[in-house]
Amino acid sequence: MHKLLVDNPGEKLLLLGNEAIARGAVEAGVAFATTYPGTPSSEISLNLFQMSHQSDLYFEYSTNEKVALEVAAGAANSGLRTMCMMKHVGLNVAADPLMTLAYVGVKGGMVILTADDPAMFSSQNEQDNRYYSKLSGLPMLEPSSVAEAKEMLIYAFELSEKLGEPVLFRTTTRINHSSAFVPLGPITPPVTKGDFTKDPFHYVTVPAVSRQLHVKLLENLSKAADISEASPFNTIKGTGKLGIICNGVSFNYVSDAAKELGIEDKLKILRIGMSNPLPAKMITDFLSGCEKVLVVEEGEPFLEEAVKALAQEAGLTVKIAGKGEDLLSRLYEFNPTIVCKAMANYFGFPYNPPTPVELSDLPEAPMRPPNLCAGCSHRATYYAVKKAAEGMDTIYPTDIGCYTLGFLPPLQMADFLICMGSSVSTSCGFSRATGKKVISFIGDSTFFHSGMTGLVNAIFNNHNFTLVILDNGTTAMTGHQPHPGVDMADLNLEGYGRVSIEEVVKAIGVKKVTVINPYKVAKSIAAIKETLEYKGVSVIISRQMCTLYAKSLKKIKVRAFEITSKCKNHRICIDTLACPAFYLEGEQVKIDADVCVGCAVCAQICPENAIRPVKKTG
Repeated sequence: MHKLLVDNPGEKLLLLGNEAIARGAVEAGVAFATTYPGTPSSEISLNLFQMSHQSDLYFEYSTNEKVALEVAAGAANSGLRTMCMMKHVGLNVAADPLMTLAYVGVKGGMVILTADDPAMFSSQNEQDNRYYSKLSGLPMLEPSSVAEAKEMLIYAFELSEKLGEPVLFRTTTRINHSSAFVPLGPITPPVTKGDFTKDPFHYVTVPAVSRQLHVKLLENLSKAADISEASPFNTIKGTGKLGIICNGVSFNYVSDAAKELGIEDKLKILRIGMSNPLPAKMITDFLSGCEKVLVVEEGEPFLEEAVKALAQEAGLTVKIAGKGEDLLSRLYEFNPTIVCKAMANYFGFPYNPPTPVELSDLPEAPMRPPNLCAGCSHRATYYAVKKAAEGMDTIYPTDIGCYTLGFLPPLQMADFLICMGSSVSTSCGFSRATGKKVISFIGDSTFFHSGMTGLVNAIFNNHNFTLVILDNGTTAMTGHQPHPGVDMADLNLEGYGRVSIEEVVKAIGVKKVTVINPYKVAKSIAAIKETLEYKGVSVIISRQMCTLYAKSLKKIKVRAFEITSKCKNHRICIDTLACPAFYLEGEQVKIDADVCVGCAVCAQICPENAIRPVKKTG
């Protein structure tokens, strides 16, 4: 049995934040869950996916976040407790249904989890999704610890049902990926069968209906404001005259800093766990008892601006600060030292940061940039495309996935990226505006997510570029989750369909479609050259299973290669492929047999034919 399905209230488990959230959903009686995987939220989905095979929970990896939210909306309006999960930029994709779902509301409790990523550990921006709560008029909750995340999620379902609205649940990477001991509560059996009552003048959002629904939304927001004033997650700690208002993980940094500075008796801390609607009276009363207030929040000045507005409306002259020079930045994650320094500077207390560890006698740590795995088929594809396009004036739009790492030297096969699916659509613009040869790259999962519509546009408007679809048989970057093109039989799962990328591309209207095995280098280069000569939209499908995924399924037999005495040390292997299995021993190139998977790409490009499989002994 999955560890998160153990119904043993009171037991404590060491859980990752995302595991605690998944457990909270189970304890709340979630019956229906949807997602498109995205770090830092991916482990929530993984655990619910695993549990769905051992329980009555319905779970699906949807095509994209918009689809995931719309599927969940149908279930929630049939009365089921429903959860939809995504990373912060995923909510941009789901924003269209989100805004109107707020008008329509829900019948069963619905939680929409958005996992923000301050410092962009795995994201293309660090947008602050608290603004989505204001934009949509939906309540938002923000946990400050791993254990609280579980409890707050249960509360979120209850709040959703009380208001008849979806509830946004905002985490950050530090909550998602921290671990802590979490006490288990009782599991509520899910209600798995719902019903939908037809009511077109409530559910069909033509303008005449939506005008009335907007009134209802604002009424619900007013009810939520009253709830926020008494929310157990909006709390005040301390009785001092110096005030701090904070949220999320910042509350922990503030608490630690207060101890380190020895000013706990001088501080009063307002922790905001329900950040929309804010508890206006609670905040105003808090401000009126303070001489000076610091707002500590990662990201944008969401709280700071609201607090200053409330102070102005109440006629309070208390000094309020947050973001600014010598205080707190809008950039990246906070840490205890950053917060401690800001509090000391603002409130005028001495602070001596810990002396850094003396490292001058140690050599500088070598840089370790992220790299495509040994044997990654994307590296082989990039090499083949680069060779086939030699002499051409090229632009390489790329997309979101492992293959984005192709922008690094020596591959350097990425010139432009803004969001999921943008490789295809921006290729239309680049090809038309520049007249250069445009070769774009997109992964299989991303193609299904948002690449198909751009391709339809390209065919209709008769653009001229080559799209390379990197089909490695899984959603590799976020942990090998399935997508519509995956053969679920490989996972010993039944009841799924399978969509052929090749058939989809042809059905869209692409006349020139080429399928290659990137491990066959010479054949791939020849096929790519021919395809690049085509005028109009052409597609190359580079099909080779993700090496790590294939190893996990026991679909490849690893065979290490070695560099023989024939090597003339040209280093073409390192300088063009940069596979992490290569290393230098003195001046001689070597292959780490424990890292090499035997894709044989390097052996095919070696001019001396000096790379051969390691001979078996015994």
